[in-house]
Amino acid sequence: MDTSPIQHFRSDRMPHSLSRRTVLRGLGTAVALPLLDVMSPSRLLSAASPNQSAPLRMGFFYVPNGMHMPDWTPKKDGFKFDLPPTLAKLADHQDSINILSGLTLDGARAHGDGGGDHARSVAAFLTGSHPRKTNGADIQNGISIDQMTAKYVGDRTRFASLELGLEASAQAGNCDSGYSCAYASNMSWRGPTNPMSKEVDPGSLFDRLFAGQAVKETRQARSVREKYRKSILDFVLEDANQLHKTLPAVDQRKLDEYLYSVRDVEKRVGGAEKLRLNEDGVPDYPRPSGVPKELSKHAELMMDMVTLAYQTDSTRILSFMFTNAGSNRSYPEIGVSEGHHELSHHGKSEHKQEHIAKINRYHIERFAYLLDRMKRTPEGNGSLLDNCMLVYGSGISDGDRHNHDDLPILMAGAAGNRIKTGRHLKYKNGTPLCNLYVWMMQQMGAKADQFGDSSGVLDQLV
Repeated sequence: MDTSPIQHFRSDRMPHSLSRRTVLRGLGTAVALPLLDVMSPSRLLSAASPNQSAPLRMGFFYVPNGMHMPDWTPKKDGFKFDLPPTLAKLADHQDSINILSGLTLDGARAHGDGGGDHARSVAAFLTGSHPRKTNGADIQNGISIDQMTAKYVGDRTRFASLELGLEASAQAGNCDSGYSCAYASNMSWRGPTNPMSKEVDPGSLFDRLFAGQAVKETRQARSVREKYRKSILDFVLEDANQLHKTLPAVDQRKLDEYLYSVRDVEKRVGGAEKLRLNEDGVPDYPRPSGVPKELSKHAELMMDMVTLAYQTDSTRILSFMFTNAGSNRSYPEIGVSEGHHELSHHGKSEHKQEHIAKINRYHIERFAYLLDRMKRTPEGNGSLLDNCMLVYGSGISDGDRHNHDDLPILMAGAAGNRIKTGRHLKYKNGTPLCNLYVWMMQQMGAKADQFGDSSGVLDQLV
């Protein structure tokens, strides 16, 4: 296990090899580096395992209210299946994904507790547990897969895990038929009574990843940067230039592309802080400071920083909620004025099902944007996406039925050549989703043979 401290690049040393923990430093600022060839020279000597020195990452991406399943499920199993309408935007990534049909989330079922499927589906999605029905302080759930895995590998990175989303978490209140809002708005749980709140502000996340790295940004540094409107990168420019001179050409290109990405995200985050005002001079949309009004722009900024967080090895474990459970957000940007939750109770209405499918495609497009970014980010002899295993889906299948079997589950990334991708894998209906999580934990190096309601380790992935 690599527990070495963060190291400052020293320009007086030619980096025949460079620590993975090396950072560029400036006034109160430290910026992590992407994986460079000089950080792992042994990889250049072994073509048999091209990504052996690249870290493996896991991520979980949740969408609410189930799915229009006829537009989600491929008609053919195995390789070379036709992408159904909802997944059509993933055409460029079909060889990097698997669709997993038949997986079930038993913890989200009522088990005598009556209504509340939306809150239960989120609370159970990563825990595999059945949450106690309460809207008081006596919440009770299980530890989630991301936090369980972080116990084994979280100390290898600056952040053991990141919990992100597009809608803020709540820790109290009645959100779904007697279930606490803590269940409905958090899918990551550090312990049975400890939900992990999401970061939804792109600016705050950027500061966590860069301005506060290694050392907290000092008041002087923040004051200088704000006064002269300087970039984070302006303070580490001298370090960056010195390092650039000592790198081989392939690493120079990687460094240039990475620093360009950081500066681009920083500029867009700065632009997002400018609230649009209506004719009365007040904000026309209630949102946390720094969050763009347009959901698509908000999502893109967050996905850019997911990429940077993985690329710099700031974390290897991440969860992301597009919206909270039972979200009734409308999507006027795609011509859907009705609320999402309302539409999910479609009663077989063709109009409502058509609009649900539109929302499903909209969410997938945001995920496709992330896969685009990660696939274009080189790492080792492949891409960043090659060294990830990302789970996308929902704890509800058909929103009208509120069923929790045959869930819409997609897995992206080759997990460092551990997965055969490009397939539709159809499992026996009722197979625990937690079987997948046991497999993922094992790939991350965790000593686990059981999690939640697992009945074994999911097969067919390799």
